[in-house]
Order: sequence, then C-alpha cells, then structure tokens
Amino acid sequence: MECSEDDIYAFGGAPSGLFLNSAPEQLCATNKVALLIGNLSYQNHPQLKAPMVDVYDLSNLLQQLNFKVVSLLDLTESEMRNAVDEFLLLLHKGVYGLLYYAGHGYENYGNSFMVPVDAPNPYRSANCLCVQSILKLMQEKETGLNVFLLDMCRKRNFHDDSAPNNVLRVTANIVFGYATCQDAEAFELSSTGFTNGVFVKFLKKRLMEDEKITVLLDRVAEDMGQFDATKGKQALEIRSSLAERRALTDPILPGDSADLAHSRLWAKAHELPETMSLHFDCGAQIKLGFAAEFSNVLVIYTHIIKKPEDMSFCQAHVTDFSLDLDVDPKEMNRETPEETGIYLLSSSLPQHCLYTRLSSLQKLREELVFTVCLQGTFAAMDDDHPVYWSRSVNIGKPLIARLDLHRAMRRNSCLQTCPMPHSPSQSPCHSPGPEHHQHLLYHGSHQGQALNRLSPQHHLDIYEHPQGAGGGGAFSRYDHFSQYGYDGACEPELKLSIPIEATEDITELQTVFIKSLQLQPQ
Repeated sequence: MECSEDDIYAFGGAPSGLFLNSAPEQLCATNKVALLIGNLSYQNHPQLKAPMVDVYDLSNLLQQLNFKVVSLLDLTESEMRNAVDEFLLLLHKGVYGLLYYAGHGYENYGNSFMVPVDAPNPYRSANCLCVQSILKLMQEKETGLNVFLLDMCRKRNFHDDSAPNNVLRVTANIVFGYATCQDAEAFELSSTGFTNGVFVKFLKKRLMEDEKITVLLDRVAEDMGQFDATKGKQALEIRSSLAERRALTDPILPGDSADLAHSRLWAKAHELPETMSLHFDCGAQIKLGFAAEFSNVLVIYTHIIKKPEDMSFCQAHVTDFSLDLDVDPKEMNRETPEETGIYLLSSSLPQHCLYTRLSSLQKLREELVFTVCLQGTFAAMDDDHPVYWSRSVNIGKPLIARLDLHRAMRRNSCLQTCPMPHSPSQSPCHSPGPEHHQHLLYHGSHQGQALNRLSPQHHLDIYEHPQGAGGGGAFSRYDHFSQYGYDGACEPELKLSIPIEATEDITELQTVFIKSLQLQPQ
C-alpha cells in the first residue's frame, strides 16, 4: 500500500521535518525478563551436552544486563508449558521478553517446535511447544521487545503433518536468531571438558555490546561465518521486524505498580534457603549452606564449624530426600563439587565441605525435608566405631519448586496451534515436503557409512531425530560428559527424518575433522 507523508501524519506519524536531523531518543524497557531452557537428558532420543553450559553462560550474562532470568534444565512437556505460562505472567506493556532454547527441535511450514525431554519417538506437534504460539501470547502482553534465540535444528519433521491455523499480529518489535538456517542442522562441539554449542560460543562474546539487537546478531553471524569447523554447514539466520534501535542493554524505567508485583513474582522462584547453623548435643556445630546452579538445580553443602576437643573425627552429610527428586547417590556428599557434577559453579563455592547436587526441583510436590547426619569418633573410646546424631531440616520449596511446574497442563494457555507464515518469525517458504523424504533416508544410510570411516580420535556423533530429542531419566548427564558417544548407524529403528546433530573436539576441528566430516548437501 502506498501513502504520502501527509497520510503518515494523519495516522499519528510525526511531521516530515522531524524525520531529519532528530536525535534518537533513549529507549527504555519497563522490565527485562528472560526464560532459558536447556534440554539435554532425553528419555527416548539422543542425549545432548552443550545446552547445560550454554544456558549457564547466557544466564550469567543476561543477569549482568539486568534481566530477570529463569534458567531451567531438562523439562518435560507439561513442565515446559507451565514454565512458559509463568514466563508470560512476568510480561506486560513495555517489557523486553527473551526466550532462549537449546535442545532438539524441528521446523515445519515456517513454525519452530521445541522438543521436551519426555517426547515420544516419533513425536509430533502435540508433544512439542510451538514457538510462534508463544510469540502470539507475548504480543497480547504488549511487550516492548520480543527476542527468540533458538539453538536447535530446523529440519523437517515428516511424522508431523499438522497445518498452522493462527495469524500473528503485525508488530515492529520481533527478533528471531536461529542457530542455523532453514532445513539445516545445528552442531555442538565436544571436548574433554565443558564447551558451548557453536551458536553460544560466538553469541556470548557479543551479548554485552551496546548495539541494536539485530546489529549484534549480525556480528555474531559474521563471527560464525569465519569458523572453519562449521563453515558451509551451519550459519546463523536472523529474522526481524524491529523498527527501533532496541538493545539488550537498554535501561529499565518501571511503568507502574504492576512492575513491582511482577518482580516479586520472579523473586518468589529464586529465593534460596537461608544458611543454617545446626548445633548438636555433642557440642559440634554445623554450617548448612545453599547455592543455585540453575533455577531448578540446588547445591547443598555442609561444613564443620566447631567440634569437641575430644572428638578425633567429625563429618556431616545429608540424606533422606524426597523421592520426587530421584537423587543420584553419586551426586551426594562428595568432597569436591566436581564429584557431584557441579562443574560450572564450583569456583564460587566454599572449600572443605561436603557437596550435594539436587536437580529437577520442578518435580518437588511437597516441602523439601531431609536429614542432616553427624558422625564422629572419640579418642577416648577403645574402638573406632563412629557415633551418630541426626537433625531433620525443612527448607520449604526452594527456587522454582515454589511455582509447582509439575501441575497438570493448562492447554488453553500455552497453545499448541501455530500461526500462519506471514511474519518475520517464519520462513518465507515452506520446509521441504514429503517428496524430500526419500533423499533424507538415503542420506541417513550414507551418514552411517561415513561415520565408520572416521578415525576413533575424531569421531562424529550423528543424531537421527524424528523431531527433536528427549532427555531425563536415570541416566546421569555427567556420565555422559565423561564417555560421550553416539553412533547413529547403530540405531536402525530411528529413521532419519529429523535433525542431525554432531559433535567433535574443538582443538582438532580445523584439520582432520573438516576432512573427515561427510555431511551431504540437503
């Protein structure tokens, strides 16, 4: 539609003279809120490992930018939907809302789907969360900026033939940063230690820059384009309708009393239990401390403050946790944080303690009650048999457990339906149709053969996902970190109709990895 400057002015635009030589106004947010979800421990699909590191790093950076961050690992479908519901409650007019997702995913007809850790194999849209549906709900909140950073594959899911049926509003405040292009896979790079996925590896270097968010993402795309390991295989794609120079660094100017109420709601899910000093009848004194690794991961540590002079040995440990948490004994009462899987937070924890890591707090249905046991031996005793004392401790519902994300889904709030592809959030053309399916199946067979030709020290883990992947069960992600490897060719029941995810050692990617990687063109 064509219109003159007079028409623009009639619709509420500025007089034409004001378009020139006017200083840009300082844009503000009424608040800034971020929901970060990393799914890695899938129940029915290949395991991932980079999402934990990516979510942790982005959480720390966004908090420095004054975002109220909710960071969650390994969510089921109902937990993801309820987490999005709580995220939406924090949004209102003028708020900057940011959603980051790392995990398995797919894209059909321009709509992006995030895959929960309990998704069946194969999965369909009814088992996943549609990002464009979340955007539609965010638009209803009249947010000032909507940013989606999707660190997942965007391959076609041929098990899902559902058609989108909603339309997004036209708003000039939407930014999508896709870790990879349409119909392409996203990669995570593995090494002997912890490392980021390709997207966050470069994003975190730019995130603090005071630039319009689209300019910032453009620079990330340029950086990624210079990375030899994924050149020609993964490229950042940006879609935006942003009309103003809005940046993640913009200051916060609270609008009304609603802002305070929303801030209290967020704080409710991030309250740590207070440090306790426990006194035992024998005269020993124990410090019981707490730290948050993520919004749903709590670290408990015990430290001996005082012990009787005649006690030759004294140690305190925690036990008797709720069955809701499915606590791994290997992650309890260890002398170093690393032994429990606390790699990312270890440097900030006090030393000379026993450490316990409690994950999946969102599953906690009751207040968290556990036992602190003190054991000691006395020099005056003839034998070395320890003496035990115990105290029961109730710390309520810590962190995200307060929000009861385990509750039944409210399907009328976080919609499963998806909008039509008419906005910057969606690709201009549909993903490949069923006619592309046979080529992908042949591609999958070829990938298995190529995998077997790689030398052991330069293995390529290829994931064949039917729509994303799953996580969670009794499998320990930390066992996965130490012995990570998945041979897609050994799983014939998984048809290659979903994204392929690959890992390789960063230090060697520049040479042998590039030569041995046999990815076929899509």
